[in-house]
Amino acid sequence: MLTAQQALEHLLSHAKPVAETEIVPMQATLGRVLAENVNSLVDVPPLDNTSMDGYAVRCADTSTPGQKLKIAQRIPAGSVGTELQVGTAARIFTGAPVPLGADAVVMQEDCAMSEGSVDHVQVNVVPQAGQWIRCKGEDLKTGKTALTAGTFLRPQELGVAASAGLTHLKVIRRVKVAAFFTGDELSLPGEPLKPGGIYNSNRDTLLACLRSLGCDATDLGIVPDRLDATRDALRKASKDHDLILTSGGVSVGEEDHIKPAVTAEGRLDLWQIAIKPGKPLAFGAVRKSESPKDGEAWFIGLPGNPVSSFVTFLLFVRPFILKLQGRETKLIPPYIMRADFDWLKADRRNEFLRVKINQQGGLDLFPNQSSGVLTSASWGDGLVDCPPGQAIHAGDLVKYIPFDALLT
Repeated sequence: MLTAQQALEHLLSHAKPVAETEIVPMQATLGRVLAENVNSLVDVPPLDNTSMDGYAVRCADTSTPGQKLKIAQRIPAGSVGTELQVGTAARIFTGAPVPLGADAVVMQEDCAMSEGSVDHVQVNVVPQAGQWIRCKGEDLKTGKTALTAGTFLRPQELGVAASAGLTHLKVIRRVKVAAFFTGDELSLPGEPLKPGGIYNSNRDTLLACLRSLGCDATDLGIVPDRLDATRDALRKASKDHDLILTSGGVSVGEEDHIKPAVTAEGRLDLWQIAIKPGKPLAFGAVRKSESPKDGEAWFIGLPGNPVSSFVTFLLFVRPFILKLQGRETKLIPPYIMRADFDWLKADRRNEFLRVKINQQGGLDLFPNQSSGVLTSASWGDGLVDCPPGQAIHAGDLVKYIPFDALLT
């Protein structure tokens, strides 16, 4: 069996970023990936301005504490003052441009109104040149790169783009993923359960995972456990999608039709990965048509057990999609944390245990680690990456990966 690292490296060696781009309004780009470098249209800030409420002064006029200066002007944010004359100060407010002639700002806490005068200020400290002044263009300069191609656009990147004067951005188009789910035992919530049946939890879990990554996700529903139905679903899914994602049917039982269906419609690597939960994983591609020039859609088949499906999505599908999106695929570094539990039945596979951070700063273990118990993932804050053959004793330091880092 392949290790988790070997399987991930194999997937990522095949993934190539989507080539198509689109220009969209900036407010619609959250969670997208920038397709080209963008340059600032303006200097940010456009003028020297003050970072404090106080008084703009000339250092030459305030070389000793207690100097008294005439307040010659008042400059709120959004206004531009006149040149500061010798022996005067300007009352100034945060964000306002510093007037010509001034070379420092003294915050108001270090000043006092001159006794008996409303138009003079006493400067009680000796300022340093440049004090509390934000210089023109110190954040961005006109024509210089504000954001680079490949940047994942978070709220702070949209703020940078706005400060640079941009209204639209060229981004990589959304990755299109079709998902379907195999199993005659499956029903959708709201439908009556079949005899011996279960509700399909993987549908909502995986579609939500896809959408949380910014994918354009298409739900093709539940496919009957028949070879012809599985092949039909693959052909439909391949037409307008970059990736086909399935859950269930990747084992080698008589009712598992994914392997022969994908082999007939394209090509397939079928693996057993040395992890728990989530041993079976299928990877390959499905032809978009009989003509080779139309290309292929990637295929990833996940196990049917809900925790196995969820964990293998996080460990393998997520980084594969990130690479299709043109994003970084570096491994999420684990936190080293204290286990407040015993896990004494070491497995020969790499185990991923559902845990929760307790009030003492350690990790508690969900009592039932079965791959069918999805409440363990809802209860938990993340996973402990337990190496093959390793038991865990309370007090041991372990590698912890938070779900928050794996779901964004």
